[in-house]
Amino acid sequence: MTEAAELPPAPEQARAVFGDRYQDAVRYAELLADAGVQRGLIGPREVPRLWERHILNCAVLSEVVPEGVTVCDVGSGAGLPGIPLALVRPDLKITLLEPLLRRTTFLTEVVELLGLDHVTVVRGRAEEVLGKLTPVHVVTARAVAPLDRLAAWGVPLLRPYGEMLALKGDTAEEEIKSAGAALSKLGAVETSVLQVGEGVVDPLSTVVRVEVGESPGGVRFAAKRAKAARTGRARRRR
Repeated sequence: MTEAAELPPAPEQARAVFGDRYQDAVRYAELLADAGVQRGLIGPREVPRLWERHILNCAVLSEVVPEGVTVCDVGSGAGLPGIPLALVRPDLKITLLEPLLRRTTFLTEVVELLGLDHVTVVRGRAEEVLGKLTPVHVVTARAVAPLDRLAAWGVPLLRPYGEMLALKGDTAEEEIKSAGAALSKLGAVETSVLQVGEGVVDPLSTVVRVEVGESPGGVRFAAKRAKAARTGRARRRR
């Protein structure tokens, strides 16, 4: 490993954020810096800033996730934000949804190694698992796609009155404006920008919250979910 790709020691903030799972967070960082880079899940230039830019940046999402809910991390990739969130919040039931085999293999290894019994890894795209996965309270995502496209994938996986929490950058406000019409069609009733991670990360992590009403995904996806449910019941009767 070159000097530029060396993993720095965990910052002091990590101990406060992860508590008794601190050593597991360190192990996860080591896995990202080693196997994660070797398998092309994370770029080698990201290793020196793994803690601040990736792990802690994702862990502070826990500040706005309700207690005891179900979560689906869409396009989980190397497990961001799903794995840090799982380490901080054992009260959550989390599904890591990822279509690529090499990534789901890595995620499964991490979940087993760290003993994350409240985490399940599912291989597939959001549109493929619609009607197969039980609708969740919260959908999370990070650096997956522009907000309108991300919402089209994530919002239909929600329960009525659920919410999507997307980690975004400086363009969050602009993305909300440009995605307004698409979000409305998907059943969004309120969209807001939150700043989290005070005293932990600098700059603060930016989260776009999309709250939905009684028809997450809109009318078209409601029909699609109903059809998938009927098909599932028919198969179980055979």
